[in-house]
Amino acid sequence: MMTQIQSDDWARQITEENDRKNQAAINRALESGRINDEAADYLRLLYSDSMTWLREVFYVLGKSFGAPKAAVMKYDYATDSAIDEPIRIADINPLSPYVVNHRLDADPMRNQFFTSSAGHKIDLSVSSIVTVIIGAQKKIDRALDKITGKYYQTYVNDVANAAYRVLMSHDRAASAQAIADKIRERFSEKYISAASETVLSIIGRGHEKIAVDLVREIDKVTPPRFRLRDVWRAKCLFDLVPQARLFIERLYEIMPDRILSVKDTFYNMQNPRNYRDAKVILNISNNPDFVIPMEIICQVRTFFEFENNSHDEYETARKKKSAKSDNIEAKLANYYERGVQQYNRMICQCLEDLFERVGWNILYSRNNNISIFEGFPKECTLYYPPRVLDNIIEKLDDAIENEVFRVENAPVKLSRHQESSIFHFMARFILVSAIPYMQRDWELPPTSQAAKLFNFVMTEVQRYYRK
Repeated sequence: MMTQIQSDDWARQITEENDRKNQAAINRALESGRINDEAADYLRLLYSDSMTWLREVFYVLGKSFGAPKAAVMKYDYATDSAIDEPIRIADINPLSPYVVNHRLDADPMRNQFFTSSAGHKIDLSVSSIVTVIIGAQKKIDRALDKITGKYYQTYVNDVANAAYRVLMSHDRAASAQAIADKIRERFSEKYISAASETVLSIIGRGHEKIAVDLVREIDKVTPPRFRLRDVWRAKCLFDLVPQARLFIERLYEIMPDRILSVKDTFYNMQNPRNYRDAKVILNISNNPDFVIPMEIICQVRTFFEFENNSHDEYETARKKKSAKSDNIEAKLANYYERGVQQYNRMICQCLEDLFERVGWNILYSRNNNISIFEGFPKECTLYYPPRVLDNIIEKLDDAIENEVFRVENAPVKLSRHQESSIFHFMARFILVSAIPYMQRDWELPPTSQAAKLFNFVMTEVQRYYRK
């Protein structure tokens, strides 16, 4: 009996021991002058009571997805894959990553895409299953490296740039660059997060009239410690973009007060690396006096698998970036573009599957005007502006009028309204599901009506982004 009790308490014991080691590392960093009191206090908060925060991570996932649909498995960062070894709930701890499959029950696309093989066997090509990878707690050494390295350098530049903008707006061009340079120099001497006080001491006398504007702008700059938002993190892998966006909207619905920020880059054409995902930062603390951020990365499965399959190529590109290779951003953009193309090919195949079912849709809805596609896919608010859809629909109607697109092999003769409704639905599916690509001249081989319609819609999307 005693052995069983010790075994069940094993996860808590190693977590508490790791908490003590983390606190000691934070204290050493403070004593050495690597960080200041504000940074140390914040890190102590993030790296204490780790089992408590892990339970809050469980709470967020449980509210979003419900119970797991399969056994929980260990996860290997080195191979980015699950280890075929189930783990007990009692053994889950913040030091080890794991992977689990949930179902997105609110997904209106559930079981819409499938292939049928011999007999009654059905294989889902797109499902509502979401693979959730729960990352281990970020190591304290990595956290310290970030808030004293990359995050701190960005913070210093943001403070210097804010001061420069204010001085320029007050016609102090002669001193703006000199003061910005002094800020970078002073902040490089030691770790500083009281930016306003330091900058006011740097500008000295003669700038009193702009002090209020200066402090207001500098206080908007996020300190480096608050840029550390992935000590607690999870990655959710969806089959389709609209599923990821539906999940984000569900988070807004069930815990609106916890959402700190959302960054959706599935359609982002400004990212020089061409990386596509969505990132949600939410507060897992129930204490109103402090915030404990959790990062949830939402990614489509095809893009994630593309990264894994091309890992060696990515590592080569990353090392070249470290060596300041020319055009590295463009090389990474081209690399990720292939992942976008791979995903869009899958979307076009889904479109092909839908076309095969249009005839049944007409038969079922002929007498009651109810479509079996009603509410599918859900119109997401994280979506193109309405004018984009309106413009595409207008041009699509012209193409239908000229019989560029027409429903073939329909079970009954279709009215123009019925035919337009079908293509409107297909166009909307493309818009909510496909990812815009950077390469202007890339398109799918136009070997089917589905591919032609896909190219038609995506060409209009590219025109929108050129404006």
